[in-house]
Amino acid sequence: MDPSTTLPLTVTLAVLAAAVTHAVWNAIAHGIKDQTLAFALIGVGGVAVAIPLIIVAALPRPDSWPYLLSSVAIHVFYVLLLMQCYRLGEFSQVYPLARGVSPLVVTTLAAVFVHEHLALPQIAGVAVVSGGLAFLVFGGRRPGRAAFLAAVGTGLTIAAYTTVDGVGVRLSHSPTGYIAWLMLLQSLCVPLFALIRRRDVLLKQPPRILLSGLAAGALSVLAYGLVLWAQTRGALAPIAALRETSVIFGAIIGTLVFREPFGRTRIAATVLVVAGIVLLNVA
Repeated sequence: MDPSTTLPLTVTLAVLAAAVTHAVWNAIAHGIKDQTLAFALIGVGGVAVAIPLIIVAALPRPDSWPYLLSSVAIHVFYVLLLMQCYRLGEFSQVYPLARGVSPLVVTTLAAVFVHEHLALPQIAGVAVVSGGLAFLVFGGRRPGRAAFLAAVGTGLTIAAYTTVDGVGVRLSHSPTGYIAWLMLLQSLCVPLFALIRRRDVLLKQPPRILLSGLAAGALSVLAYGLVLWAQTRGALAPIAALRETSVIFGAIIGTLVFREPFGRTRIAATVLVVAGIVLLNVA
């Protein structure tokens, strides 16, 4: 099918649900001090969910596998860059910047490689959503040069795997099978590294940390699975923009759970993002 540039309500709600889920698992991961440990546990959780899905889902069609394997490689770079972001900068600085870069790049990539050309309101919606997310960064203390470059690089990898998976999942004729194999293959890297180099640290963790990390991994599969399903029914750029509203949901979680002040900057960013969502759904 040729996805419409205007998103159906069911697709919009699915992507917003994915954004909430993405914010939750990132909040869990952020709460684990050791980032290598956090991503290792998330990877194990992803593998644990992926294996049953592989058993029950249809195998993706052969012409989707080059995209799937390319996405695995890009996801590995994404994780490495994201860990570097968290090492160099504060979460509230680098995370919104990385997520805000992605929709703008996906819009260009989708137009060039997938021939998806958005109407003017959708283009404006993508720009407004990205602007709202960037406002979270530049409305407060700005990240250093190294953190800024790492965050932009992370945003580029997000845009790359979003576009690649958007094509691959449509060719697969099995969204569940595609997400299962993708999560299985890309989730193995950090756990294997941690098992070889950090086994003593893994064995010393209390059950609460282990269960939290595993739950975050399962939620990550659900979040991206919803996005991939949506990409079979809607254009890539508006879906990418909607997905990055996870930053706003993350800010809300930070306020409700971690008692972080919401503040005027976050209120203004939220208003911009909501306006962008409205524009994305203008027929």
